[in-house]
Amino acid sequence: MSVAVFVTIVVVSFLAMEPATAATHRWVMHGIGEWFHRSHHQPGRKPRWERNDWFPVFFAAIVMFGLWLGFNRNGFAAMVPMAIGVTLYGAAYALVHDGYIHRRIDPFGEHRNAYLDHVADSHRIHHLYNGAPYGMLAPVVPAELRAKAARTERDPFAEIQNTNSPAVPGPA
Repeated sequence: MSVAVFVTIVVVSFLAMEPATAATHRWVMHGIGEWFHRSHHQPGRKPRWERNDWFPVFFAAIVMFGLWLGFNRNGFAAMVPMAIGVTLYGAAYALVHDGYIHRRIDPFGEHRNAYLDHVADSHRIHHLYNGAPYGMLAPVVPAELRAKAARTERDPFAEIQNTNSPAVPGPA
């Protein structure tokens, strides 16, 4: 496989993860897997580990299986760059969601970023109504929902306090 094809597969896999993540979040995490995901939406103090954290463990196992296939079975070489793209998306998701938004990890310190503030505000809307938007890195928030959220005083992030860091206030 050429470098250009390899890189293209990595990039396409990364980009395809946003709609795949939104669909998984909508129909699995807020569907059949809601018992696990509910721990992420409950107000109060949060432990370092919550039931919701089993989702990335499960997804990582799928990626590792894809890597195994790509390295060990003829005809599956494309699984390697696919797994790399998915892994890069997962790392970006973790940094944005657990780092920037919820501060469960804190690689950003006090640094602010307009794009990430927009993503954080979209995620705040998700926590306000336990519904759309379901995407993370490119969330789509209907204008009427964003307007409704702008009229509320409730800050769902202030209701969720991680034991290892303060809750993140909503963006200004």
